[in-house]
Amino acid sequence: MSILPNVPIVYFGDTARTPYGPKSPEILRRYATEDAHFLMEKGAKIIVIACHSAASCATNTLRGDLEIPVFEVVTPSVERACKLSKKGKIGIIGTRATVSSNVYPRLIPETRPDAQVFQQACPLLVPLVEEGWLKARETRMIVKKYLRPLKDKQIDTLVLGCTHYPLLKPVIQEKAGKRIRIVDPSREVAEKVAAYVFENFGPPLEEKKGESRFYLSDLTEHTKKIVERFLGQKVKLQKA
Repeated sequence: MSILPNVPIVYFGDTARTPYGPKSPEILRRYATEDAHFLMEKGAKIIVIACHSAASCATNTLRGDLEIPVFEVVTPSVERACKLSKKGKIGIIGTRATVSSNVYPRLIPETRPDAQVFQQACPLLVPLVEEGWLKARETRMIVKKYLRPLKDKQIDTLVLGCTHYPLLKPVIQEKAGKRIRIVDPSREVAEKVAAYVFENFGPPLEEKKGESRFYLSDLTEHTKKIVERFLGQKVKLQKA
């Protein structure tokens, strides 16, 4: 939204079936396919899989099934981490599904053969973000505990392998230390999409053509607060 402010977005948050992190690969592929077809029915011309759990399991499925471009958060993060890391020691934090998929240990050596990849599942961080405990003492303690095994491996680069984690970036950076550089996948994939729009559609629209639309599969007061926390503004939400 910040990089392409005049390009309308159609967003779907599968709040009725989240969290995706503990789900099996088979279920995630089915959910992601249903999610993508919903977005296409609403007029989407480009699909962005903004969930690491879904991206780690369903990217190839969607690219095989859909006739429109599919972007995801993993590959841009891999490219950025490989460029940033000086020692080739790269840490990944994510959901259990993302870590279990081993998508990062599989892809990073393809870009940088000398790299070592160390992963840590952090299942408690998503609920902490959704509760708004971004600066709470408990959150800081949990982040510190999750990062300890990665720091013991002397990583110099850390990938925030879940959509929620950028909201905890200040705490994560504090507990990781200044020597560890952080990769924010949301920024990386947004820049990839922007480059594609420039290349295929020319400069972004001078005026916005249509309004962005935000759909949730389950809509409650709590989910409204979560959306506002992520976007930093109020938007009109619709139940899918």
